[in-house]
Amino acid sequence: MRRRSHPLVLCAALACATLGAAASAWSAEGNVADGEEVFKKCRACHEVGPDAKTKLGPVLNGIIGRKAGTYEGFTYSPANKKAGEEGWVWTEENILKYLANPREAMPGNRMAFAGLAEEQDRLDVLAYLKTFSAK
Repeated sequence: MRRRSHPLVLCAALACATLGAAASAWSAEGNVADGEEVFKKCRACHEVGPDAKTKLGPVLNGIIGRKAGTYEGFTYSPANKKAGEEGWVWTEENILKYLANPREAMPGNRMAFAGLAEEQDRLDVLAYLKTFSAK
C-alpha cells in the first residue's frame, strides 16, 4: 500500500525550497554601494568615472564586453595582450574569475593584486563596474 504525504509536509518542503532558491538568487547579486567601498582596494591602480585616468592599471570604464589588453593608452603585459588575441573578453564571468585570483585566471599578467577572497565582494565590485559600462 502506498503511503501519501501529508499536505502540510508538502507545503513545508515547497516553502523551504522556495526560500532556498530566493536566498541563492539574492546572494548571487552584487550591491553597487558595497562594491564602491570594496573598489577602494583597486583605486591604487585603477580608476572609473568620467574623469578617470590611466594609472598603474587601465581605466575600467566600459570593461564589461571589452577584449582583454585593448584599452587605448595602456601598456599591457604580454599575457594580457595574448589573452585578448586569443578571444578573452571581459564578460561578467571572466571578471569574477579574475577578481578571485588574477594570477590563476590569466597566468603571467602583471597585476600584483592577490584577488578578493569573498564571493560577495567580487559580486559587489562587478555591480559597481556595471554602472560604468555601456548600457
